[in-house]
Amino acid sequence: MAKIKHTKNELKAQSESLKRFERFLPMLQLKKQQLQAEIQGIDSAITEKAAEEKSQRAQLEAWVALFAEPADLDTIIGPATVQTGEDNIAGVAIPVLQSVQMSRADYDLFDTPSWVDDALDMVQQLTELRIAREVLEEQRRRIVEELRVTSQRVNLFEKVKIPECRENIRVIKIFLGDEQTAAVARGKIAKKRSDSA
Repeated sequence: MAKIKHTKNELKAQSESLKRFERFLPMLQLKKQQLQAEIQGIDSAITEKAAEEKSQRAQLEAWVALFAEPADLDTIIGPATVQTGEDNIAGVAIPVLQSVQMSRADYDLFDTPSWVDDALDMVQQLTELRIAREVLEEQRRRIVEELRVTSQRVNLFEKVKIPECRENIRVIKIFLGDEQTAAVARGKIAKKRSDSA
């Protein structure tokens, strides 16, 4: 604990610090609750996307053997172009998925197997689900990091700063009270001496 001065100015400064900490603590606690609620929401969204992806893959199992038939899907469907924006949750900038675009080249319907259209749709759906889940995981990562920092601040205020200010105020008040009592006693002694002289 830092050494404090035993003065009225220090008492005032400590009292102001205590008021400031007590004013900010509820805001930090509210932010912590908001972040925790947001993490729960994101966790359920991630679980939902993972379940959708698992369901899509289960549907894919039914006709995955067709992929053994030669079809050059790499030339037909291009890489995904992802557009994300930013949102703000309790002061945390998080990415938000806006769109996933996959380019499809024209192909000869007579030279390609009939299942190619379904396969392209399935690849696109699986890619969109995977990218959506990855964006949600990034949101979660950022919010968890902010929650960690906010929790540290809440603990600092609750367990260190507020008790420290209260103790400093108590010590200063005791010291000032003792000083006042000593001054009164000195005054009485001086009065007795002046009266007896």
